[in-house]
Amino acid sequence: MKFDAIVVGAGQAGPPLAGRLTDAGQTVAVIERKLVGGTCVNSGCIPTKTMVASAHTAHTARRGTDYGVFTGDITVDMVKVKARKDGIVQGDRSGLESWIGGMPGCTLIRGHARFTDPHTVRIDDVVLTADRIFLNVGGRAVAPDLPGLSDIDYLTNVGILELDTLPEHLVIVGGSYIGLEFAQMYRRFGARVTVLERGPRLTPREDDDISAAIKEILTAEGITVVTDASDLRFSKRDNGFEVVPYDGAAPIAGSHLLMAVGRQPNTDDLGLDRAGVEVDGRGYIVVDDQLRTTAEHIWAMGDCNGKGAFTHTSYNDFEIVAANLLDDDPRRVSDRVPTYALYIDPPLGRAGMTVEQVRKSGRRALVGKRPMTRVGRAVEKGETEGFMQIVVDADSEEILGAAVLGVGGDEVIHSILDIMSAKKPYTAISRTMHIHPTVSELVPTMLQEMTPLN
Repeated sequence: MKFDAIVVGAGQAGPPLAGRLTDAGQTVAVIERKLVGGTCVNSGCIPTKTMVASAHTAHTARRGTDYGVFTGDITVDMVKVKARKDGIVQGDRSGLESWIGGMPGCTLIRGHARFTDPHTVRIDDVVLTADRIFLNVGGRAVAPDLPGLSDIDYLTNVGILELDTLPEHLVIVGGSYIGLEFAQMYRRFGARVTVLERGPRLTPREDDDISAAIKEILTAEGITVVTDASDLRFSKRDNGFEVVPYDGAAPIAGSHLLMAVGRQPNTDDLGLDRAGVEVDGRGYIVVDDQLRTTAEHIWAMGDCNGKGAFTHTSYNDFEIVAANLLDDDPRRVSDRVPTYALYIDPPLGRAGMTVEQVRKSGRRALVGKRPMTRVGRAVEKGETEGFMQIVVDADSEEILGAAVLGVGGDEVIHSILDIMSAKKPYTAISRTMHIHPTVSELVPTMLQEMTPLN
């Protein structure tokens, strides 16, 4: 079967690209081996944030007396929590399937695609050819080879979403973004939770003060955090397992184990070598600034290219590819400002460089910081954990990076991100009148109170 284009993978970049291509009159085959929507819809953003919302509601209900509201004993029905999550996921997935099915000239094919030559892929007995091929194959969770781990039934971010009962004691290996979201979520559902992190602090990508504040937020809710857990050893027990985090440590008994230590791209079984597509040492597809691979007629988008591991980076990849191919608009990956969020409660919104990265660069810089205890909106809501921080180039007045750990942080960060993307000086915010009472109104104040970065 001959098509103008083949899209391998129906994650967050593949379907919208298929839509643009079919709108341009091209015939497109979209190949998906598992679930349409990829990680975001099925085992990432949509289900986890749905469950975070349930956990937040339980937490707020328990705090009702702080606001003068009395509700009685709070219980969580995990069957209903899961059913709500499943309904939202199914709705999103069905919507995507209907959209793809309604694209004129688009054919959705189920199965695992492998290259047989640079322009040909095979799915079982079906052979497809195309002038252009786009890879949106995503990634998956990995579990390291740790002593005793293979003897234990453990969960990844996919399996834990299928639980409809509450773990007695959930042990999470990995103190970064995925692990911490599940840690707080399940603690608020009522489980005992322990987080094991091999490094000296949580979220090692962040600045020290951010990591410390995140730990304080989680431990205040009763989550146990064990750092420097660099020598994990597991052993099976009748009703679960035990893990020793390091030499000389007491064993930790758990009922359920979540491995959240990283992900790898789904590039190891595609026959990329037969297509002339190179991968790096970690398996990520090598791409240029416009996401073209080492085969000039093949592009790679989303988690498989190593340019970002988020839904928003995947969708932006689609926009870059479409702009270059269809709009004569030379957009580039290097033009975008790195940004992401950690969805604990309160959330962390991040953009650009960390303070430590700026310090190591050696440039003259200014830094501003404001605790959420001095943000009226946070005080009014009774949610004063965290702080906001920003770092600015002292000579160019360019905003280099920012972090907002606090209520609304995942939304507030965008006003800063937009100025960074527009390459405007920080005064574009500091001299702007914001609405009171909001969290965002304190960003100008913070920018007016900066001091030199030591």
